[in-house]
Amino acid sequence: MAAFRTLDDIGDVKGKRVLLRVDLNVPVADSKVSDTTRIERVVPTIDELSKKSAKVILLAHFGRPKGAPAAEFSLDPIAAAVEAIIGKPVAFAADCVGKEAAAAVAKMTNGDILLLENTRFHKGEEKNDPAFAEQLAANGDLYVNDAFSAAHRAHASTEGLAHLLPAFAGRTMQAELGALEKGLGNPVKPVIAIVGGAKVSTKIDLLMNLVKKVDALVIGGGMANTFLAARGTDVGKSLCEHDLAGTAKQIMIEAAEAGCAIILPSDAVVAREFKAGAASETVAVDQVPADAMILDVGPKTVEAVNQWIDRAATLVWNGPLGAFEIAPFDAATVSAARHAASRTRAGKLVSVAGGGDTVAALNHAGVADDFTYVSTAGGAFLEWMEGKPLPGVEVLKA
Repeated sequence: MAAFRTLDDIGDVKGKRVLLRVDLNVPVADSKVSDTTRIERVVPTIDELSKKSAKVILLAHFGRPKGAPAAEFSLDPIAAAVEAIIGKPVAFAADCVGKEAAAAVAKMTNGDILLLENTRFHKGEEKNDPAFAEQLAANGDLYVNDAFSAAHRAHASTEGLAHLLPAFAGRTMQAELGALEKGLGNPVKPVIAIVGGAKVSTKIDLLMNLVKKVDALVIGGGMANTFLAARGTDVGKSLCEHDLAGTAKQIMIEAAEAGCAIILPSDAVVAREFKAGAASETVAVDQVPADAMILDVGPKTVEAVNQWIDRAATLVWNGPLGAFEIAPFDAATVSAARHAASRTRAGKLVSVAGGGDTVAALNHAGVADDFTYVSTAGGAFLEWMEGKPLPGVEVLKA
């Protein structure tokens, strides 16, 4: 991985206006932030710049307002949440460009923190319009991007600004890039990847990239059913993309050519309906009843997965092994997650995980804090795993 410009390279920021792109696209219920994880992750960068007497100007988006102001997508309520978490006053400006933004910036003293209104209230943001980027840049002397989760989008506030001002990665971006480098960029081998989720169709690029980079690939969730069916296994009424049998076969062929072992379920937990308390049984994958569906991998499969985790030095995880939202179909995901966490705590495994369902599953298992790194980046994490360049990262390269 190429070197990136970070806050260590930024020099003296006293009195400088620092445009800091953060991810404040947080869940809100009844005008209150219900999950502050993303806010907490940008606190180190905000705090460091503020303590060094910079004027910290936060840029962020919220929701999908489609290029026009909309009250329900205002960042105004988020300012209070940021203020509460960082423990310092956070001012708010009702626009991110123009007179209101300029006036709010002009009032700032060294160390102050200001949140500008949703960048997506302007069509130029998502179009990466150079003129809009110049309007944003007018309020800053330096640009810092601490929003890896938005780095896969070439927007004005994530990519365009970096061409107009000296640009640097914030501490959270730096940590994420370092973790991803350990995960796939330059990992300690052997490397195992666990990929789950419902559909192969959403992760074709991911699987094609991984089989060339990892030593073993565990496929779970509904995706595994498509691979089993492609091998001629009857998966009953399970979620399965039968039309992607050819794609699944091609992935298995490419894995064999690359020397990557594909680990598919050997047994499964099946039920006739997907609901809490539904009657379930464990069967070999070639014994799935015609009227049943696979909702989790079975204990023999979990044992095999855990044995692969024992052999690995690096683990990359995206997607649960089963329908973990409802017991008892969470058993496999919880078991493998706790085993990986145990190996990580013992210093024997570098474990990097990401994706919305993955984060939820690791939290459900109670081990999210035990992994080496858990990314909240969603789409950006997935595109990185697919081997795609991320525009918001490329522009920060030294």
